[in-house]
Amino acid sequence: MSAPIPEAAFRYSAFISYSHSDEEWAKWLHKSLETYRLPGRLVGRETEFGPVPQRLAPVFRDRDELATATNLGDILTAALEQSACQLVICSRKSAKSRWVNEEIKTFKRLGKSNRIFALIVDGEPGSSANPATADDECFPPALILRVGADGELTEEPTEPIAADVRPGKDSKLDGKLKLIAGMLGVGLDELKQREAHRRHRRMMWLVSASVTGMGITSALAGAAWLARNEAEHQRVRAEAEAETARQTTRFMVDLFKVSDPSEALGNTITAREILDKGAKRIDSELADQPAIQATLMDTMGTVYTSLGLYDPAARLMRRAVQQRRELFGPGHPEVASSLGHLGEVQMLKGEYAEAERNLRDSLETLQRVHGPRSAEAAQAHMLLADVLARDGRYKEAEPLIQQALGIRRALYGEKHPDVAASIEALGLNYYDRGDYELAIPILRLALRMRRDLDPQGHPLLAQSMGNLAWALMQRGDLAEAEQLNRETLAMKRRLYGASHPEIAASLTNLAYTLELRGNYPAARSSYVEVLDMQRRMLGKDHPEVASTLVSLAFVLDQQGKRAAAIDLLREALEMRRRTLGPAHPEVAAAGASLGYWLTESGQYDEAERLVAESLAIRRKALGPEHPQVGGTLTVQANLMLATGRYEEARAVAVEAQRILKLSLPDDSWQAAAARNTEGAALAKLSDYAGAESLLLTSLPSLEHSPIPGLSEVGRKRLRELYLAWGRPAEAQKYPVQSVTHRDAAVSTSRK
Repeated sequence: MSAPIPEAAFRYSAFISYSHSDEEWAKWLHKSLETYRLPGRLVGRETEFGPVPQRLAPVFRDRDELATATNLGDILTAALEQSACQLVICSRKSAKSRWVNEEIKTFKRLGKSNRIFALIVDGEPGSSANPATADDECFPPALILRVGADGELTEEPTEPIAADVRPGKDSKLDGKLKLIAGMLGVGLDELKQREAHRRHRRMMWLVSASVTGMGITSALAGAAWLARNEAEHQRVRAEAEAETARQTTRFMVDLFKVSDPSEALGNTITAREILDKGAKRIDSELADQPAIQATLMDTMGTVYTSLGLYDPAARLMRRAVQQRRELFGPGHPEVASSLGHLGEVQMLKGEYAEAERNLRDSLETLQRVHGPRSAEAAQAHMLLADVLARDGRYKEAEPLIQQALGIRRALYGEKHPDVAASIEALGLNYYDRGDYELAIPILRLALRMRRDLDPQGHPLLAQSMGNLAWALMQRGDLAEAEQLNRETLAMKRRLYGASHPEIAASLTNLAYTLELRGNYPAARSSYVEVLDMQRRMLGKDHPEVASTLVSLAFVLDQQGKRAAAIDLLREALEMRRRTLGPAHPEVAAAGASLGYWLTESGQYDEAERLVAESLAIRRKALGPEHPQVGGTLTVQANLMLATGRYEEARAVAVEAQRILKLSLPDDSWQAAAARNTEGAALAKLSDYAGAESLLLTSLPSLEHSPIPGLSEVGRKRLRELYLAWGRPAEAQKYPVQSVTHRDAAVSTSRK
C-alpha cells in the first residue's frame, strides 16, 4: 500500500525531472510555471488535489548535486517527498538518463504515481517496443512501467499522462496549460478560456482610442449574450433534472400505495409483489418520457438486486442500458452508470465475462468524463476488482484495488470511509489468495480506521469486524474471531433491530465460528434462528435460505446425522438450481459437497453424476484453472479412490494440485487436501514410501484447515498406509475417528 499524501506538507508545487541536454526546456517550463497567474475564479476551489492555490511557485528543478553522486541524494529525495507533482521532460536523452529514471521511481515509491505528468519535446513515445526504433523512445522506463510492492519496476505497463510540444503537435502554450490543468485537477478548457480572455484583452488595447467605447460596448453585449445563453442552458437542464426527480419519486411512492388489499398475493403484500407491479407499469406509463423510464428501470433494477432477485434485476438493467444508449449515445455518463449496475448484478449471477466487459466499458467512460483520478473512476476500479476476484483472478484484481486506494488517498487524505474500504479490499484480496499472515494486519488497519471514523457504531464498521473475523478463523484464531463476531452481532442489533438481513448474516458468521470450535448444539441453534429469519424476510425459496441449509447440513453431519444432512443438502441444491439457474457456481458448490458425502456413503453412481456436473459448471463459469475447479478435481479424485480407480485418482489429484498452486500458496489447505489424496492413491498402488512423504507433508496444513474433519481424513489415511506397509507401531499413532469435511472445492465465503 502506498503511503498517505499529506497535502499541507508539500513545499513545492512540482519537481521538474530532465536531462541536462533539455535544460533550456526545463528553464522555460520552470519560469512559465512560477510566473503563471491562476484565474481568480479558480483560486480556492476544492479539487482532487486540494484547494487551487493562488500561484504555482515554488517549482523545484535544481540538480547540481548529481554531478558527483552515486545515488539519489538526500536533497533530491527530500525535494521529491515535498513536491505535490512531478513533471518529466521527455526526450531521447531523458529516456536514457539514469537519474531521470531514478527520480520517477522514487516519486512512484512515495505513492504518487497518479501525480506524474510528462512533456514530450522530442523522440517518439512507445518506440522501445520495436528494437529497430528503440533509440527514438522518449519515455524513461519508470514512466511507462508500474512499480511493484518491492519498489522495483514490474513488467506491467502504465499509460503516462503527457503534453506534446513537438512540431505539429501542441503549441508551447497549450502544452503548458495541459500540465497546469493536470497539476491542479481542473479542466483544460477552463484555463484555455482564461487565455482566450487574456488575448482578447491584449487585442483590445491595440485598438484605436476612437473605437474604445464601441469595443467595450460590444464586449459587454457579447458577455451579456453569452451569460444569457449559459443561464438559459442551466435553467433548462435544472428543470429537466427536477422533473425527472419529481416523476421518479411520484412513481416509486405510488408503488407502495395499496388501495385494494385483495391485490396482495398473500395476507400481506411483499416487496417482491410491489416491485413486480411497478415493473409492469414502467411500459404503460411515462412512454413519452424515455429518459425517466430509463431512470426508473435502473432504480428498480438496483432494488431487485438488493433483494437477491437477480434475474428481474438484470432484465431491467439491460433495458436501461439500451434505452440510455439510444437517448444519449454510448459514451454518456448515464450509460456508464447503468453499465456499472448491470455489471454488478451479472457478477452476482456468476456471469463474470459479461460483467467484466460491461464494467470495463463503464470505467472507460467514467475516466473520460470525470477524469482518471476521480471518485467515480475509483469506485469503478473497485467493482472491476471484485469481478476479477470472484473469477479467481486475484493477482489481476490487486493493482485495481491499489489504484483505487491511491486515487482515494489523493482525494480524501489518509482517513476516510472510502480509503478504509480500499484498504479492506486489499486485505480481502490477500485473504482470497490464502495469505492470511499478510491479510490480517491489513484488515486490522482498516478496522482501526473504521473505529476512528465511527466510534459509536456503523454498518461499515460491523462489516470490517466480520471480515477480520473470517480471516482469523482461517488462521485458527477462533477465540478472537468469536469475540469479534459477537461484537458485530450486538452492533447490528442496535443498528437494525431484531430482524434484518444483516442480523442474519452476522448470526451466520457467529454460528460458523461456534461450529469450528466444536460447539455444535449452539451452532445448530443459531443456524435454525437464521433460517427462520430468512424465510420470514425473503420467502422460503431464496439463495440465502439455500446457503443456510448447507451450513445446517454440515452441523447435522458433525453430530452424526449423515442421512438428515444429505436430505438438507439435496434441498439446498435444488433450491439453488431454481433460484440461481442450473449453471451457477453455487449450484456446483452444493453438488460437489453432496457428491463427497454420497461417496462416503457408497452411493457412487449419483456421486459420479454430481461431481461431473459440478466440474463442468465450474470450468465453464470460472475457467479451467480457477481454484474451485482444482478443488472439485480433488473431490473427483476421492471418488475415483473410493471406486478402485487408483491410477486415475492419482492423475486427477496431481492436476488439482497444479491448478490450486496457480492461485494459492503451496501450504494452503486446499493444495494439501489434493496432495493427501495423491498420497492415498499411491498407498493403494503399493508405493508406500511415496505415499508416506505426501501424507506426512500434507498433514500440518490439514491440521490448520478451517474445514472440520479434514485433518481426521489425513490421519486415517496414514494409519491405513502403515497397516498396509506392515508397520503397526506407527499406525497406532493415528487412531481412527469419525471423519467428514466440507467440499474441498468450496472457497470460504464472507457474509
